[in-house]
Amino acid sequence: MNEPQDTQDTQDTQDTAQCVIAGGGPAGAVLGWLLARAGVSVVVLEKHGDFRRDFRGDTVHSSTIQIMDDLGVGEEFLAIPHQRESSVLAVTDDGEMSLADFGSLRITYPFIAYMPQWDLLDFVASQARQYPGFRMELNARATGLIEENGRVVGVRYVQDGQEHELRAALTVAADGRHSVLRQAAGIPVRTFGTPMDLLWFRLTRKDTDPGRTFARLSRGSMVAMIHREDYWQAAYVIPKGTAHNWSDAAGLDQFRQTLERLIPWLDGRTQEIRTWEDVHELDVRLDRAERWYREGFLAIGDAAHAMSVVGGVGINLAVQDAVAAARILTPALLNGRVGGRLLAKVQKRRSLPTAMTQRLQRTIQDRFLTPLLAGEVAGRPPALLRAVFRFGPLQRAKARIVAVGFRPERATGLPVVERIPGNG
Repeated sequence: MNEPQDTQDTQDTQDTAQCVIAGGGPAGAVLGWLLARAGVSVVVLEKHGDFRRDFRGDTVHSSTIQIMDDLGVGEEFLAIPHQRESSVLAVTDDGEMSLADFGSLRITYPFIAYMPQWDLLDFVASQARQYPGFRMELNARATGLIEENGRVVGVRYVQDGQEHELRAALTVAADGRHSVLRQAAGIPVRTFGTPMDLLWFRLTRKDTDPGRTFARLSRGSMVAMIHREDYWQAAYVIPKGTAHNWSDAAGLDQFRQTLERLIPWLDGRTQEIRTWEDVHELDVRLDRAERWYREGFLAIGDAAHAMSVVGGVGINLAVQDAVAAARILTPALLNGRVGGRLLAKVQKRRSLPTAMTQRLQRTIQDRFLTPLLAGEVAGRPPALLRAVFRFGPLQRAKARIVAVGFRPERATGLPVVERIPGNG
């Protein structure tokens, strides 16, 4: 698939909607769905031609599954092929240990689901398309904002070699951690930093392999193995900015040997990693916009706060941003104008749980992952910490933070209009 280029002809057309969303990831797609479901005319601009891109976050936590249930599609959502885990398992040099036990929680869905993100997004888009106000433009890359008298009134984008303008009462940046629209809006970002990056790759899976997702921890090394029925989606953790140290043939051999040492039952399968083209680097980021909005503009999801990979919470924080934004903004959008005070309410609602989650991620990074990758500690948390978390209430609190989060949103009571005849 070819990406649109900047130097293209201009098509002198304008379009309008009550809301335009740049980015068809979890935050943008879910917000588009909820707004269209409520009767808002909304256009989602997705820069790719489809959602089928590997090595993306795919951990769907209890809070997101509960939102699907709230919207009446929980059973249909869970019919999508996925792997359920009622706990988070770590395998250390000394044996196995449970990092979080969701089965101890008194919630409707005491598990997390590992589901390819493209399946999640295809499902959300299919739900959204059942409502007349929803439109998704593929291969549509947002390039800038339209402003009048200090207010954002729409977005510019390139699609199929043509430049377009789309005007809206609200422009939402859900275009990811490198958000073009957030930068265009002049919104400053506070960067916290992370001690690691990820090397993503695939390996075939045999029936004799373990039947669940796990993390392998050892002094100086960590690899996450996500169960995918017939293959493993794996992420090897490396110190920040060191991917170039592995980039030659000798580095590839060392990489394979390290994986085989950590997981002996791979038994030569690392030869499936033929070249570094089979490995994809993820630049792990942890940051937060100081202000998520301007008049006529709002940033949500990774565009407002890039989450570390710790805990796999990125999708779930993004979905909760979308639910909160839909609940707060829908009435004003239906009336045709959204003021800055309402946009501030979205940030106020979501900034505290975001900041608390990021603070926890930073603590885990600083106190455990950094010394682990430096070879200063083995793969087990300190004995005192393990003892503390074996205490029942603290064990349940730890599991709840992972599965549900600090301030879970609910999607009950949101307005809904009739679907397009013949849908749903």
